[in-house]
Amino acid sequence: MDAARLEETAHGLVPHDEGWFVLNARDSRWYERPGRGALCMFEGEPEFPQLGVNLQVLGPGEPNSMYHWEADQEDFLILSGEAVLVIEGAERRLRAWDFVHCPVGANHVIVGAGTGPCAVALASVRATAAPAPTGAAIRPTRRPSATEPGSRRTQPTRTPRMPASPPAGRAATATAGCPILRPRTPRSRPGRARGRASCRPTACPPSA
Repeated sequence: MDAARLEETAHGLVPHDEGWFVLNARDSRWYERPGRGALCMFEGEPEFPQLGVNLQVLGPGEPNSMYHWEADQEDFLILSGEAVLVIEGAERRLRAWDFVHCPVGANHVIVGAGTGPCAVALASVRATAAPAPTGAAIRPTRRPSATEPGSRRTQPTRTPRMPASPPAGRAATATAGCPILRPRTPRSRPGRARGRASCRPTACPPSA
């Protein structure tokens, strides 16, 4: 299998073709969503057929979506910052390296918290369209004041694959203040070119 072609655009690199590729989040397209943070899209043409993957950077009080449930599994990993998870009427405080698993039919939303940006990695299944379990319709529950009004949809909906807003540009313009997306300070090394801006965690989880 050949590598996919990465096309340079005014808003970042966009993969084309169905081959493999490596794309740094700083070089990808970012979308600003008023009141819902910034979204990084790794997909191009064609879109991923089986798995949706993206990054979200939420400011304090910004929800990543409406309070909703999905027809497929959806999982999140907090990369930096703090957030509040509202799931099935319960609230859980989240911090860096917390993993959230949302099975089919679990009502949920993640809201940025703390004093700075919160970076979240999202992965969701697209290969199936399993029916939600009995009783999975959204139930009234108390919501943080920062979340969007709850939805009372009775049919499952998938997370939109493309945001409605136009691309805001690369990470430097869409995620200002996010520690894991700061460019590294370029350093010169013997026999190597000057370092390029990259995305890396500010801290690693403790070793087992």
